[in-house]
Amino acid sequence: MSIVIAQDICLAYGKKTLFDHAGFAIGPKDRVGLVGANGTGKSSLMKILAGVQQADSGVIQYSRKARAGYLPQEIASLPAGSVVEAVMSTVPGRDQLEGRLRETEAALASATDEADQLELAQSLSDLHEELDHFEERHGRHHAERILKGLGFRDADLAKATSALSGGWRMRAALAGLLLQDPDLLLMDEPTNHLDVPTLTWFDDFLRRSNKALLLISHDRDFLNRQINRVLSLELEGLRSYAGNYDAYKRMRAQEKELLQAQAERVQAKKEELQGFIDRFGAKATKARQAQSRAKMLEKLEDVQVIEERQTMKFRFPEVERSGRDVAKLEGVHKRYGSHVIYDGLSATVERGQRIAVIGANGAGKTTLLKMLAGELAPDSGNVSLGHNVVLGYYAQHHAEKLDRTKTILEEVRPLAADKPESHVRGVLGAFLFSGDDVEKPIGVLSGGERARVALAKLLLQPSNFLLMDEPTNHLDLDSSEMLIEALQGYTGTLLFVSHTRSFVNGLASHVWDVAGGKVVPHPGNLDDYLYHQEQRRLAEEVAGAGEAERSSGKGPSGPVSEKERKRLEAEARQRRSTVEGPLKKEIAAVEARIAALEAEQKSREAELADPALYNDFARAKPLMDAHREGKEALEALYAQWEAAQEKLAEVSASLA
Repeated sequence: MSIVIAQDICLAYGKKTLFDHAGFAIGPKDRVGLVGANGTGKSSLMKILAGVQQADSGVIQYSRKARAGYLPQEIASLPAGSVVEAVMSTVPGRDQLEGRLRETEAALASATDEADQLELAQSLSDLHEELDHFEERHGRHHAERILKGLGFRDADLAKATSALSGGWRMRAALAGLLLQDPDLLLMDEPTNHLDVPTLTWFDDFLRRSNKALLLISHDRDFLNRQINRVLSLELEGLRSYAGNYDAYKRMRAQEKELLQAQAERVQAKKEELQGFIDRFGAKATKARQAQSRAKMLEKLEDVQVIEERQTMKFRFPEVERSGRDVAKLEGVHKRYGSHVIYDGLSATVERGQRIAVIGANGAGKTTLLKMLAGELAPDSGNVSLGHNVVLGYYAQHHAEKLDRTKTILEEVRPLAADKPESHVRGVLGAFLFSGDDVEKPIGVLSGGERARVALAKLLLQPSNFLLMDEPTNHLDLDSSEMLIEALQGYTGTLLFVSHTRSFVNGLASHVWDVAGGKVVPHPGNLDDYLYHQEQRRLAEEVAGAGEAERSSGKGPSGPVSEKERKRLEAEARQRRSTVEGPLKKEIAAVEARIAALEAEQKSREAELADPALYNDFARAKPLMDAHREGKEALEALYAQWEAAQEKLAEVSASLA
């Protein structure tokens, strides 16, 4: 049975139609990724499901007693009171339950009849049991656990919600949604305000949930781990695909290829029939055959091929080589009032490095980039750039500070004053601003469009040291993927802040962990960093157990030696390998079978694309049957792969 069914949903803004009789259903175990380009209606559809926006027509029907919880991209305010009280107040039913309890207690106190007293006492017992169950699921202890997982400290829990910044308000709202534990989670970019530590916690929490989910996210890795189905807003309408985001992209590509082959076969058949008609239509001996082929031609319908929306398509130009040391921070101190951000920071950025800066919100990631960019001076210490370094800086506040009175072309033209306007228009075209679009005022642009203008400005001023602060905010998933691809081809040095796991994993050669006023460097990408942190945690856990044994007289005394530490780390790795190894082997085997079967299907589709094949039905039928069976086998393998991935995620979470 479905939790919610949407039927014949229509929505338009002026002449732009977003939904034309769209329909879908979400079941109790469905974990759905809602994907599509910016402006296609993802957030609007989620608002319609949440009941905060009305469709022009259509029906949204929830099953009886089903509850949906909604997290928008931005919220204006939170309930008044302390953080923990505000989060607890979002759970419906608490006030009514406590009210019924008070009423029953008062009735029992005034009852004189023994039968009434017994009945009210039983009711009171039932209500206390119900309240205990409610507290267990939605009480203060659970609320505090969720808030701490999302980065709140003990001292923050009593803080007034009115004192929270926008990012922390969003975290509190997310905590409220998780505490509510609704049957259907509706979440629009829930990771936008999360740093890496809280994102890791939230990712694990959400994966352990067995509730239905509708998720909008520009983080490919996050989507892949969370969903088992995709609702895609395409040019042809709302489409549904089984599997995670990668499976959707694969099936979409296969579908496009197959339809294109079918369209080419139909077109070839049409040309063949038309050629016969043109050649023999006027001959009396062939007139009947020509008429027969004309009727066949009329019956042949065009195949509707898949059209794809335009996406950003650009690459960074070649840049001049800088010196080996691109930037240095020496003895840097920085504080805001009494809050110390950096306390004697020293670090070096070397040529060719791609450094992801991670850490808790407020640790100083953006401050670090601003000091390197020269937008912010350290209180003491030295920040210097190396020989022949040309700096480029992209930050979200840059996109917000574009001159709203200027057109797009007027905003970017001065950056390439020595180049013809056609060059500037070409760069803007790569960011989807073509023709008259470049004359749009900055003031009417969406957040995503302003972000693309800011990125275009980077290309017009080539640099060999690029600083980027949350560059994927306001970009849709396809644009984020395109930015990763472009930066992978960038030949300069890159230092960036991003909460998007797929962005960090796709680009980072090093990770700088900002904590305690210092920077701790780690080689590799985010997955490598998280694996290293997990190994350290496991080793410390084992070492702690050994210390407990020594203190109780059951084991050897003294500190853990380097050799002992390495042995403990190896044991921790071995334990993880023993549990995860078989699942990883199963996944690898399934992936190998998928790759082999996909290759076979591609070969069959090449044969099926030959119009001459259909003149020999005895040869065509076995091939068509084999293609159908191959498609069914692939779908079964995709399902097996997804199940194994889910199991691996559960096992990994249990070891965390």
